[in-house]
Amino acid sequence: MGNGAKTAKLFLCAMVLVAAAASCGWADPPAGAGAISSGDTAWVLVSAALVMMMTAPALALFYGGLVRRKNVLSVLMQCMVVLCLVSVQWVVMGYSLSFGPDHGGVIGDFSWFGLRGVSASSSNSYASTVPHQAFMVFQMMFAVITPALIIGAFAERMRFGPFCIFILLWTTIVYDPVAHWVWGKGGILSCLDAGGNSVKGALDFAGGTVVHVNAGAAALACAIFLGKRKGFVDKLSPPHNLPFAVIGAGLLWFGWFGFNAGSALGANGLATSAFVATHIAAAVGGLSWGAMDWIFNRRPTVLGMITGVVAGLVAITPAAGFVSLTGALAVGIGSGVIPWVFVSIVKVKMGYDDALDAFGVHGIGGMWGAVATGIFALVSVNSGGSGLLDGNGSQVLWQLKAVGLTAAYSFGMTFGLLKLVDLVATLRASEHEEAVGLDLTQHREAAYTLVD
Repeated sequence: MGNGAKTAKLFLCAMVLVAAAASCGWADPPAGAGAISSGDTAWVLVSAALVMMMTAPALALFYGGLVRRKNVLSVLMQCMVVLCLVSVQWVVMGYSLSFGPDHGGVIGDFSWFGLRGVSASSSNSYASTVPHQAFMVFQMMFAVITPALIIGAFAERMRFGPFCIFILLWTTIVYDPVAHWVWGKGGILSCLDAGGNSVKGALDFAGGTVVHVNAGAAALACAIFLGKRKGFVDKLSPPHNLPFAVIGAGLLWFGWFGFNAGSALGANGLATSAFVATHIAAAVGGLSWGAMDWIFNRRPTVLGMITGVVAGLVAITPAAGFVSLTGALAVGIGSGVIPWVFVSIVKVKMGYDDALDAFGVHGIGGMWGAVATGIFALVSVNSGGSGLLDGNGSQVLWQLKAVGLTAAYSFGMTFGLLKLVDLVATLRASEHEEAVGLDLTQHREAAYTLVD
């Protein structure tokens, strides 16, 4: 029996055991005293659906269009299986580890294991006007897209079975703790103590640190660990279907309104402000990146424009609910310049093969956005946060602390997990598999046929 079949059998057995454990003692408590708002609930559920769409089909098409045609199905499959695997992991234990009662500021406990006590009819203290399960499923989609972003770093060269193992381990050991640090009550970087009271901490409205810095640092670790693709740098093929990538980028932009404006957790003025800031930063990011290409490469490119849009969306994510229109413009300009430098200059000089620039766009864009939040956050926009321009220079230090701690933990733990998985099942595709393409060697399918 091949290694792939053995891995699949292990997964099936594990899922059966987990489902049995999660079902024990399942109980939906009676409705609490929180006043549920139908408008807020509708907006959060719609936002959850929008964020789900960002993984599949948006990210799948964006990444899929940028790889060679012999690997497009492998990217689509990776995005789809992340959506399935992480969704199950989240309801079984991920949500409880991320948002459950605090343990030492590092991780939640298993109080909500298998969603026990997570009601569909009453709220919780994280979001008082929507059902607890609505908040849970909204956060699930963030947990889904974060490991999916890492795919861009190792596209075209990781085998499928080990990939599945790595994603489950990474979500549990890296994503869940970082989410608790920043968003969980009592987390070491959180603005909320264990009792839910406001304290000094890192500002991250919708995931600049939790999602983008986290995924970006992991992406760099993957690119270094797996090494370069065959033919890198001299013989890299251009994107096999740039229109796919454009459609994917457009869908990402659309879904990002749920990502950022949905993080207001209500249909209100803060959601509106975050919506507008998100759109403007994306537009300016696209224009800034296009201008950099025009100035230094003599031609504005479609790929550059859509990459700049995504970089703008990444950078505004932590700041969307804290900055004014002026702040959003500044964040957008920086997102088109700073990541461009890393993608176009630093990556070339350093020689690492970040295939689809997951580190250059998400890692660096997320870092810029996190620091910019500490600069441009205004109490007049959100009473929950103020930055340097509001006279609170210490917030920049909190942002730098969050970026540094998250990047170091994610990079180190990711590298360790890659080594661990590689001991059990070889991660890197063989030279033959890479030459033929992962579509055929991993899935026995082809994206395109020559006959009807």
